[in-house]
Amino acid sequence: IAWHYRAGNTKARYLPNWEHNKLEEFIWWAVPIAIIAVLAVITWRSAHALDPFRPLDSSVPPLEVEVVSLDWKWLFMYPAEGIATVNYLEIPVGTPVAFKLTSDAPMNALWIPALAGQEMTMPGMVTQLHIEADAPGRYQGLSSNYSGEGFAGMNFPVVATSTEAFAAWAAQVKASGAPLARDSYMMLAKPSENVPAAFYRLADENLYTYIVMQYMVPPAASSTMSDMGAMSGM
Repeated sequence: IAWHYRAGNTKARYLPNWEHNKLEEFIWWAVPIAIIAVLAVITWRSAHALDPFRPLDSSVPPLEVEVVSLDWKWLFMYPAEGIATVNYLEIPVGTPVAFKLTSDAPMNALWIPALAGQEMTMPGMVTQLHIEADAPGRYQGLSSNYSGEGFAGMNFPVVATSTEAFAAWAAQVKASGAPLARDSYMMLAKPSENVPAAFYRLADENLYTYIVMQYMVPPAASSTMSDMGAMSGM
């Protein structure tokens, strides 16, 4: 505009009463609207396709794993297999794995870079993540959210094996692992650093529910808090 209407351009037309040009207005509104519409469709599809709560498309039933981040270690529970592990995760190749994640410590984040993006864990909250290993191998798992002094030691191997090898491993852990119930869990949950892999027989099938629900306000306490709030507002 500054160049076109410079003093030396005698051909520039001055139109003080010009108001509308329908063609030009249509162009400068239609082009950005079209761009935004295309980007909106791409964003919508990508966001839903990559939703961590969305199960993977597969004819194979998923393996359910309950994940708890602790100070400073990872607890993995396999409810169907009746086993649990610390700082070690084994999964069958070609089988979707459905994670249910929570925390019994400060907020953290599970990350297996070769298989999936990170997913946060928080006390009293359950989030989800779905992964699948396409080939056997040993992958790295870690914490991607700083959570204190022992954060650097929250690493664990992810071993992807055949379905038969996984079944044999799970059976061996169930037969030889120490029992994990609420009392032994309370000992495990105490802060510790650089914890080696450990294997347990899951002795309490409701342990994960207990870990999540322990942060919820009991009904009696909730009623008391409501009554106190009502009294303070009088």
